[in-house]
Amino acid sequence: MGDDSGRRPREKVPLEKIDDCIWRIPQYRQGMRVSGLVFANDALMEKMKTDRTLEQCANVAHLPGIYKNAITLPDGHEGYGFPIGGVAATDYEEGVISPGGVGYDINCGVRLLSTNLTEADVKPKLGQLAAKIFENVPSGLGSRRKDFSVSSRDLDRMVTEGVPWLINKGLGWPEDAEHCEEQGHMQNGDPDKVSSTAKSRGLTQIGTLGSGNHFLEIQKVDKIFQPETAKVFGLTEEGQVTVMIHCGSRGFGHQVCSDYLRVMERAVQKYGISLPDRELACAPGSSPEARDYVQAMACAVNYAFCNRHAIMHWVRQSFQQVYNQDPEKFGLKLVYDVAHNIAKVETHKVNGGTTKVWVHRKGATRAFPAGREEIPQDYRQKGQPVLIPGSMGTSSWVLVGGEKSMDLTFGSTAHGAGRMMSRSAAKRKFWGGDIKASLEKRGIAVRSASAMILAEEADSAYKNVDVVAEVSDTVGIATKVARLVPLAVVKG
Repeated sequence: MGDDSGRRPREKVPLEKIDDCIWRIPQYRQGMRVSGLVFANDALMEKMKTDRTLEQCANVAHLPGIYKNAITLPDGHEGYGFPIGGVAATDYEEGVISPGGVGYDINCGVRLLSTNLTEADVKPKLGQLAAKIFENVPSGLGSRRKDFSVSSRDLDRMVTEGVPWLINKGLGWPEDAEHCEEQGHMQNGDPDKVSSTAKSRGLTQIGTLGSGNHFLEIQKVDKIFQPETAKVFGLTEEGQVTVMIHCGSRGFGHQVCSDYLRVMERAVQKYGISLPDRELACAPGSSPEARDYVQAMACAVNYAFCNRHAIMHWVRQSFQQVYNQDPEKFGLKLVYDVAHNIAKVETHKVNGGTTKVWVHRKGATRAFPAGREEIPQDYRQKGQPVLIPGSMGTSSWVLVGGEKSMDLTFGSTAHGAGRMMSRSAAKRKFWGGDIKASLEKRGIAVRSASAMILAEEADSAYKNVDVVAEVSDTVGIATKVARLVPLAVVKG
C-alpha cells in the first residue's frame, strides 16, 4: 500500500453498479477524459474504498489519449500512480506512456511447469525436494548464486535477446521459448538506454527469487473445471504435481523505473501535461523520453523472463539431483509464462474501428481469447493461459482468456490475490514462526530466507484469490480452468 504521509485526505469517489461485479466511476472531476471501470464483488469493493484504489483509477482517467475506460481489476489496491490491478490503453500516436502504469518490478510475472508426477509420487521426498530447490535458487533480499554470473557484455546481450540467449547458453530446452509471452523476448530493447546503476544491480541477481511476495511452489492440481482446455495446457488430472515460479526483474527493473520516473517528471513540465497526481508522470508516446523508456523497459522485461527461466532450469536440476534421473523423465514442461507489469503496443477495437494503442498493465495479466496470433499455436484454439498466484499457503489458479476481455479490459484480467494489509501492518500482527508452524501442520513444506518474510506474506494479509478468480469468471474476462494448491513453499 502507498504511504499516506503528506497527502490530501482520501476523497469519496462516486460509483454506479452497472452489472454483477462491474462498477462505473463517472467523469465526476474536471479533466477526466473517460470513466473508470472497476471489476469487483461487493466485498472486494468495500476493501477498495478503504484506500486510494478508486481515486487512483479516477486519476488514470486524466491521461492524454486514454481510450474507453481507466480499468481496475478485482485484485486492485493502492499503488504508485496507477492502482495495482490497473489497466489503461492510450493512443499510439497521440497518447502518453507512464512508468507508473507499469510499476517498479517490471515484468513481475508467473511461470508454471507441469509434471507427470502425482502427489503420492513426491510426498516421500517433498521436504528433500523443497530443501534442494531452496539451496539451488537463491532467495531473499540481495540474494545471488555464486557459481553463476554474467559479464557486462553478457548482460547487454541477455536483456536484448531474452530467453533465447539463455537457451543457447545451455539453460533450458529449445521449446521453452514458445510458451512464454512475447516468446521470452520483447523486441526493441536497447541496453544503451539503461543506466550503469541498473546494470550493476542486475549483474549478480539473475536467477534469484528475491523477497517480498515472490515465491516458488510445488503444487498439485486440486480441481479441474474445463477438462478439455486443461488437457491442452498439460494439466491432465487432479492430484498432478505442478511447479509455479513468481518473480520479476529484481533490482535491474526497479532501477530502470526509478531512473525514468525522474525523466518523466521533467517531461511533464516540458510538454505541458496536466495531471492530478505527480506519480502519473508521463511523456507523449512519440517523444524521445517515451522512446528511451520503452527501450529500457524492454530490457527489464527480458531480464525478468530470463530470471524466471534460469530459476526454472535450477528447479529441473533440483528434481534431477533428488531423484537421480533426467528431468525429462518427470515432464517438467513449461505450461506458460505470463508478464504482469508491462506496457505493450497492441491492436484493439475502439469506437468501431481497429486502433493501435499502448496498453499499460500494472498488476494485470494479459487474457487473450482463442484465435489471437500472439497465443502459442498449440493453445490458440482454446485461448491464452492465465496464471493467477494466490497468497502463501492458499490456492493459485489457471484460467483461460475470455472473449469479453477484449471489449471490457483490453484483453486483461487480475494478476494475483492483491494485498489487504500493508507489509508493516502484517509484521505487527503476525509472527513468522507461527505462520510456518501453521503451514507445516497442513502438510506444506516451508523454506524461507527469514521469519519476517513469512509474517509479511501471511495469508490474511491478502484478498481471497478464489474470489478474485470467481469475479474474472463471472464477468467473462477469463474463465476458470484449474485450481492448484501448494505442497511446498519456497520464499525469499
